[in-house]
This record gives sequence, C-alpha cells and structure tokens, in this order.
Amino acid sequence: MSEIAERFIEIRESLPDDVRLVAATKSRSVDEIKEVIEAGADYIGENYTHPEATKKFEKLGEIRKEVNWEMIGHLQKNDINKALPIFDRIQTVESVSKAKHVDKRVEKAGKSMVPVLIEVNSGREENKYGIEPTESALERIVRGIGQLDHLRLEGLMTMGPYRGDPEDARPYFSVTRELFEAGQDYVEGDGGMEVLSMGMTNSYRVAVEEGANMVRVGTGIFGPR
Repeated sequence: MSEIAERFIEIRESLPDDVRLVAATKSRSVDEIKEVIEAGADYIGENYTHPEATKKFEKLGEIRKEVNWEMIGHLQKNDINKALPIFDRIQTVESVSKAKHVDKRVEKAGKSMVPVLIEVNSGREENKYGIEPTESALERIVRGIGQLDHLRLEGLMTMGPYRGDPEDARPYFSVTRELFEAGQDYVEGDGGMEVLSMGMTNSYRVAVEEGANMVRVGTGIFGPR
C-alpha cells in the first residue's frame, strides 16, 4: 500500500462516521489522485477549474466517475461553463449574483440541478471570499438561491486560517456552525442545509469538534508539495 493510501485511510478512520473526507488535490498529479481514489476516496476537491481540474478530469478516464468532484476554490465567472460539466457540487458560492450566473448555465451543461454550498468569510478577511458571518447576510443569500430553478442549497463552507495554532481557527468554525444552525429557518423545502464543510490539514480536528461534517485535507494525505 502506498504512503498516500495509508495516510488517507488513517485520517478517514480517525473521523466520526458522519464526517466526510474530501481529498484536496490542488497541484497533485493524476497518478496521486488515482492512488487516493483506489484507497477508497469518495470526494475529490479542486481549487482551480481551468486548466488544472479540466486536464486531470480528462486524463483520469473512467476512474473519475468513482468519486464526487467538489469545487472548493473560488469560481471565476468566466470558468462557470467549464466547471459545471466537471463538478458535482460547488462549495464556494459567495453571492446571489454568482448563484444567478451559475444557475443560468446549468441546463447548457446538460444538468437539471447543481448542489451548492454558501461560502462564509468567517474571519472577515479582506483577501478571502464569502458572505459576512451574520444572520442577515446569510438570510439574503439563502432566500436568493431559493428563487433559482437549478441550484440546490445544501449547506455552508468556510476556510478559516491556513496556518498557525489550530485552536486559532476555533472561533471561525464556531460562528459558521451557529450560522449553519440558524440558516435552517431560512431554507424552504425538504432536507434543509445538511453539509457543513470546514477545516483543512492543520485544523480539521478542531473543525470536527465544532460541528463540521465535511473536511478538506490535502497535505495530510499527499504530503508536502
């Protein structure tokens, strides 16, 4: 068994049964992605649509169909048409405007519905995308997405700090979980919001403690770039 497979299995087995593990494959090779899929990965997360995800998707062939593809980086407006045929879910919708742009292109991509998560800028950082971590901001975007025909809102995601003491990320995860819970009141229809995507290699354990049921791990699985 490869080191990648061993690390993936070790992390997955350390997580509670209801927490899903996304293998974050930014800058990783096609062979490395194959290894993690063969080890049992269910979710592959990519940050950039074109050319990175596009090329990997093509080169992986049939094995790419064994996993769900998650867009976990910022989605540029001019990449929407390329992203929709690849990704099974977009985790980084940060505005009603972006949601509308995606919604208009869903049918052209041969789909009828695309699951999305709302990105929350939990640290109010100027260099990051996402809605403000307030109930009023959340309600506006939830109700806006609810008016669209081809998007299904499934939950929230946040980044949190990239480095440093994992405990420093706890307040960001806590406020996002509180929004996640409050947002259930704004979601119309069945199911409500079910996915809370928080935490990366450095912080996923704290994220799980704060209620994350999906974590995104790259370096912890694949090793340093």
